[in-house]
Amino acid sequence: MATGLGAYAGAPFYALGLDYVERDIGDKLRRLHYRTSNLRRILVLWSIALAATFLGTWLLAENLVFAVLGTALLSCGPWFVIRRMAERYRQRIEDQLADAMVSLSSAVKAGLSLAQALGVLADQSPQPIQSEFRRIVSEYEMGKPLDRTLDEARHRLKSENFALFAAALLASRESGGRLNETIERIARSIRELQRLERKINSETAMARRSAIYMALAPLVILIMYYFIDPDAVRLLFVTTAGHLLLAASVLLNVIAYFWARAILNPDI
Repeated sequence: MATGLGAYAGAPFYALGLDYVERDIGDKLRRLHYRTSNLRRILVLWSIALAATFLGTWLLAENLVFAVLGTALLSCGPWFVIRRMAERYRQRIEDQLADAMVSLSSAVKAGLSLAQALGVLADQSPQPIQSEFRRIVSEYEMGKPLDRTLDEARHRLKSENFALFAAALLASRESGGRLNETIERIARSIRELQRLERKINSETAMARRSAIYMALAPLVILIMYYFIDPDAVRLLFVTTAGHLLLAASVLLNVIAYFWARAILNPDI
């Protein structure tokens, strides 16, 4: 009865949480060209599985701290993987965007219209940017305005460089001007930004590896200390105070790792 009343009282907050997670994950899945029609049903089933995991760990292992910590880590795992996949996809798009803009400028300079030039990119560009141009061209051929297809692609990719590229195309369609020269200038700017990003990545590569080593160091030290004083280490797993210390150490370690990654990945 208490569980039912708790579920009834928390239903509005559960729905708000589902809406937020569905928007966030759905946006990344659409960027990766995955279907999101059954996403809410999958999220409901996943939340039920997490609740069952929490109760099973708590009742079978009789350990509330580990149940909470394990469920939290398990719930964040899929979101982190999808986020990393979407970020890598966006980065690959940006790496190929400058060359695609140069090809578009050459096609426009050769006398092709903007729609025809985009069609050339849809046929000749490498993946994954080819998929984006094919989607833009196919939606345009099906009757959707080109301005709308570019705007939807800009919102879908969440790429500042692609947003700049789309803005240049839309401005050229509205006010005219030499589109090829504008695109070439933007391409040069994007290449310079990419050069700076690669320079920063190369100079911080050792620091990023050090962050991984530092995140793994507590586990290595715990294993080494187990062979030195196993009775003291065993207390961390059989006492409430030990459970709290382990949970706090894991939480602080995860926060420190992501904090280091945020510091070592500045926006240019």
